[in-house]
Amino acid sequence: MAEYSDYNYEQMYELLEALHDKYNCEEFIDSDPISIPHSFSADNDREVAGFLAATIAWGNRKAIVKSARRMMECMDYAPYDFVLNAAESDLESLRSYVYRTFNGNDFVDFIRALQRICREYGTIGTLFQDSYARHKDMAAVLSEVRREFFSIDHSDHCTKHFSSIDKGAACKRLNMYLRWFVRRDNRGVDFGSWTKIPMSALYLPLDVHSGNMARELGLLTRRQNDWKATVEVTQTLKKFSAEDPVKYDFALFGAGVNSK
Repeated sequence: MAEYSDYNYEQMYELLEALHDKYNCEEFIDSDPISIPHSFSADNDREVAGFLAATIAWGNRKAIVKSARRMMECMDYAPYDFVLNAAESDLESLRSYVYRTFNGNDFVDFIRALQRICREYGTIGTLFQDSYARHKDMAAVLSEVRREFFSIDHSDHCTKHFSSIDKGAACKRLNMYLRWFVRRDNRGVDFGSWTKIPMSALYLPLDVHSGNMARELGLLTRRQNDWKATVEVTQTLKKFSAEDPVKYDFALFGAGVNSK
């Protein structure tokens, strides 16, 4: 983990804050997958829409947003109601969907898993928040929620689209989803509706862009983008904002995407 002199600390803090201020704004929304849950006003719709958008959030952001909107179209733009009440005939209509390696059969398996969760817990947020109340540790939450998700019959193929922290995955998409619903500020990007989870419990959504920028800035030494790297960079960022380290996701990702 990086160590800083007082001078270097102040320089790094000012840089991170400036980049955060630049990218954590409503202009960020339209080109980002978070625009999908922002299309809805009800929290339960946002949670389902956000989960599915985050699930396919790899590759070109424009393609991600386009494909996630197609998911919403498949669910008649009522994602929570569709998940809660979908019959087998409704699920069959999803099988033609495809985004890269996430196909229609995966889509059906995910809807079935979300249906069980929403019927048992009421909302996705309740599952995450109840799990955090038991464990007080987001790593344990990610492990438990994945086991809950795949507790019904499913294909082996769909499991690749829900990262396994138990296998050391960075869990970028899950951490991004958590950032959306846990972080609370007045910037209008993240929703902050899961108030029972503290922002300090979150981990950075580590991907190629944020990882490369973190290494370039000396915030991350581990070369592989895995869970150990996620923990390392988050612990480093806590030196600059102990209560809200993941706010710097905007800084690292935004600068990483736009750097030349």
